[in-house]
Amino acid sequence: MTADRAGTPAAQGFRLPAEWEPHAATWLGWPANRTDWPGKFAPIPWVYGEIVRKLAPGEICRIIAQGRIERQARRLLAHAGVDPARVEFFDFPSDRGWTRDSGPVFLKRAAPHAEVAVAGFRFNAWAKYPDWARDAEIPARAAERLDLRLLTARIGPRPFVLEGGSIDVNGAGALLTTEECLLDPAVQVRNPGCGRADIEQALRDNLGVTRILWLGRGIAGDDTHGHVDDVCRFVNARTVVLCREADPADANYAPLAENRERLQGVRLADGTSLEVVSLPMPAPLFLDGQRLPASYANFYIANAAVLVPTFNDPHDRIALGVLSELFPDRPVVGIHAVDLVWGLGTLHCLTQQEPARG
Repeated sequence: MTADRAGTPAAQGFRLPAEWEPHAATWLGWPANRTDWPGKFAPIPWVYGEIVRKLAPGEICRIIAQGRIERQARRLLAHAGVDPARVEFFDFPSDRGWTRDSGPVFLKRAAPHAEVAVAGFRFNAWAKYPDWARDAEIPARAAERLDLRLLTARIGPRPFVLEGGSIDVNGAGALLTTEECLLDPAVQVRNPGCGRADIEQALRDNLGVTRILWLGRGIAGDDTHGHVDDVCRFVNARTVVLCREADPADANYAPLAENRERLQGVRLADGTSLEVVSLPMPAPLFLDGQRLPASYANFYIANAAVLVPTFNDPHDRIALGVLSELFPDRPVVGIHAVDLVWGLGTLHCLTQQEPARG
């Protein structure tokens, strides 16, 4: 594929900031689609209330909700003790609440042309579900509402399909992703006909990265087919946490071991070695016979806290301890996610950071 790269976001000086860089806000889509948590929807809004309660002291929470759902959310947040001045509601039509993937991905460039913009990736519900048309409009609506430029993302001459949960960056040129998600030629194919070189160039052009670190597969139970945010995450510019399964009989043991081998000896964009820290996996969770994608790697780094999913598991304490040592500048807070993960995602899947301007 060929395309004129002179006008790409990278050519204009934009990059995707690391999640730990200062935020202006966190975006969430308030839960409204009961089919996302069939038979377990009732506790889900209360989990969101707890998430917002922990986020609001450090940043504004921008919540996508309409009409009756907004009124319900306001009442619940009042019960949870959330300062209403720390919450803004956006009356956008939506299909589902997985804001990491359908919400606006924000890019930033430095002075002298300092600017925050929205990356206009195309969303198609993980190339799996039919309900995505309203979600696909959210980035453009957010850009208009915030008076930001929308930078249409391209792969060659075509729109680039990409979800926020499929990538993780260190803000200094490196990006993590998986072959299972972005390169599988037959299952949940986001960009048909595009090979590794096409995908890598599109990531560079649209996100301002220079070094792409390919892992193999994601975890069992993940219906996104390999999102990296359940597997491996940057915690600073030179360090990642990588999930590790201790049980050789578990479905995650081999793919996570292979991912560890892939990262051995890896060097980053500046030539420094990548440090890899192990993060445990919780014991397998099932509901109605279905394996759920429970993972401590689905944490969210906010201004005033790091929110970590917990699963009533002995490994909860270990995971919180590992992350506490890696984030000495902000508290690491566990959020009960046993109900949440029935929707096949947890905290990182539900949130999207908006970087501070300037």
